[in-house]
Parts: sequence; structure tokens; C-alpha cells
Amino acid sequence: MYQNIFDSHAHYDDERFEEDRHELLSNLFANGVRGIVNAASSMESCQTSLALAQRYPQVYCAVGVHPDAAYCFTEDDLTTLSQLAKQPKVVAIGEIGLDYYYDDASPREVQRAVFERQLQLAAELNLPVIIHDRDAHQDTMELLHKYRPHGVLHCYSGSAEMAKEVLKLGMYLGFTGVVTFKNAKKAIEAVQAIPLDRLLIETDCPYMAPEPNRGKRCDSGMLVHTGSKIAEIKGIQPQHLFDITCQNVCELFHISIE
Repeated sequence: MYQNIFDSHAHYDDERFEEDRHELLSNLFANGVRGIVNAASSMESCQTSLALAQRYPQVYCAVGVHPDAAYCFTEDDLTTLSQLAKQPKVVAIGEIGLDYYYDDASPREVQRAVFERQLQLAAELNLPVIIHDRDAHQDTMELLHKYRPHGVLHCYSGSAEMAKEVLKLGMYLGFTGVVTFKNAKKAIEAVQAIPLDRLLIETDCPYMAPEPNRGKRCDSGMLVHTGSKIAEIKGIQPQHLFDITCQNVCELFHISIE
């Protein structure tokens, strides 16, 4: 059994875990999962993510508003985020960013404005950020160059060339089960292009389950498959990969684990 598996991005407050959330988490922590960062996506999930982190010593959380929810973001929400971010188990502002995949999501100009306000808040609070970037590479990179936050591009979907630009900004890149898919050439090239000390592994659960579980509800136990594939790409043993990525997530989010 592998040790030091640290899921750098999960959504265990999602309704798909409603029936067995606590049993599942207890089993994961007993079977090699060292820690989890649960990322919020809305003001409501900021509260549920924080509650989860306060219940479990191994769970930490990020507070922030996903671009899909940007349309209803207010200045009062920003004040609430600032207050929540000062709680001990909150380690980042996230997930925040841009998503141009769906036409019926928040308007792009609204997404950009909300993204910028949250980048500014992270800078004010000296907290790292968890960035969501889907089909919005150019605008995302423009704002990252403008604000130069410390943090991670989660569920990285860009090119190897873009990855190198992200590295120059001092940021990390997170990879999901996508790297195990048969059509994962782009993700594999990105993994090959970045050093081990800037790499994080994540589930984005309940989404993005790796092979051989593709299409099923994902959980942190499936990081065994994601990590093993990345270790294969890097030419190292899986346990070495888990040790390094555990250290990386702790360094990025200033987490101290015994």
C-alpha cells in the first residue's frame, strides 16, 4: 500500500458523496491518503468545505467562487470570503479563474472581473490561489502575468509550452486522472516538461476518474492510478512520486503534517 498520497484538489462536499461521505473519508485516511485540499466553487460550498475541513484533521480547504458562479458574485461576498479565509484550516483562495467552455455560463467580462477581485484578495491576504482555466488559456495567462500570484493551475489542460510559462511565474501545475486516458498526449507532454518539484496530483473528485475507473465517481483512492502513470512518465517509482507531491502540496499551501 502506498503512503503519502495527498489529493491537492477535491470536492467532497459535492452531493454525489452525500450517502457515504464520512465512511469513505475514514477509509481513505486508513489506506494511504495523507491529506486532502477541498476546493470551494460557490459561496455555499465555501461554508460546506470549511465545515468538512474543521471536522477532519487531514482535510484542508480553499474558499473562492468558480467562474460558473461569477454572475451572482457581490462585494458582500468578497467581504465574507475575506473573513472565511482567516480561518485556520483555509489554505488558499480557490477555485477561481475562467471557463469559456459553456456559452450559457457567466459572461466572460463578469468572469474576468470576479477573477481579478479574488486575485487581489489573495494578494492582500498573502494566500496562494487555485486556478481554474478551461478553454481560456490566453486570458488566464494575461491575468497571471498581471497579478503574479503564488499557486497552482489545477486540472492542467494547456500545452507543454504554456506549462513552461507557468513555471516562470513560480506556480505549480496539478494533474488529474486525465493523464491516464488513451488520448492524453497533451497532458503527458506537459508532465514531461515540468520538474517534479512543481507538480501536484489531484482527483477533482467526484469528476475525472482515471483509467480503469473512467466514468465512475472519483475519489482520492484512485490517485494510485494517476500517480503511477505520472511516475511511469517520469521514470521513477510511484512511492517516490507520492512522497514528492505530498511535500509539494505542503510547501505550496503551508501545511504542516506529522
